[in-house]
Amino acid sequence: MPALSAKNGFWTSPHGRALPRDFAKRTLLMGIVNATPDSFSDGGNFLAPEAAREQACALVAAGADIIDLGAESTRPGSERISADEELRRLLPALRAIRDALPHVPVSVDTSRPEVAEAAILAGADIINDVLAIGASGTVPAASEKYEMGQLAARLGAPVIAMHNRPSADYADFWTDFLKDLNVGIDRILKSGVPANQLWIDPGFGFGKTPEQNLQIVARLREIAELGFPVLLGTSRKSTLGIVLGGKPPRERTGGDSACCALGAFHGAACLRLHDIAAHRDNVITADAISRTLS
Repeated sequence: MPALSAKNGFWTSPHGRALPRDFAKRTLLMGIVNATPDSFSDGGNFLAPEAAREQACALVAAGADIIDLGAESTRPGSERISADEELRRLLPALRAIRDALPHVPVSVDTSRPEVAEAAILAGADIINDVLAIGASGTVPAASEKYEMGQLAARLGAPVIAMHNRPSADYADFWTDFLKDLNVGIDRILKSGVPANQLWIDPGFGFGKTPEQNLQIVARLREIAELGFPVLLGTSRKSTLGIVLGGKPPRERTGGDSACCALGAFHGAACLRLHDIAAHRDNVITADAISRTLS
């Protein structure tokens, strides 16, 4: 069950839109909308603004608290697109979702400050940065200015900061991983992001072996104890395919359900999912079990 750090308080939208605050009592659900032609799970399905809008509406109807919109694939081996192309895909989808769901919080999944700024100005509420926290001994993680944080501070937007080493080059995984998080958090706060506007994503599936990914779920409470709400995104990831004997992304529902239940029980504030309806009851039940311990 998620535990709110009293020192951090609650996040706020730059638009004054209400962001969910009850993650201290229940695990929030974030629905994924990929406005991309090449995402590993649903590439091309929601590239058209109308399709993105319909998917966002379906996710909210199923129980999503937040919509996470991305326009550049971050799957392993994917090639980077230009900022102009990312915006060409992103902004029409964002406007369509914002028109249909004016009161629903929307996060923009991007690592480019210029894209994040355009999205926030177009109505997005939260920046979800997949390159926010890297290896603690390298630039930019340790010393270079965190431009996304400076932008977020100027606009008044929350940041979800994900851990993402370029490769699994750890001397001791858990020790190095926690050091990365602590150095990254310090860098982000020094960029001007208030503590109440910072969430952490441990980066399941990014620069980690399958065993290391699973260890993140098993030890999630230790990450939550750093004092920041934790977003966990395991949905349909390749690690689950390996565990399940090679099943393709859309057949990993059982693995997703296990990670959802364990994530909720071990302290995730929010779960990032492709399919809200399939997992909502698992999360509600895990939350209920966790409450018996409090």
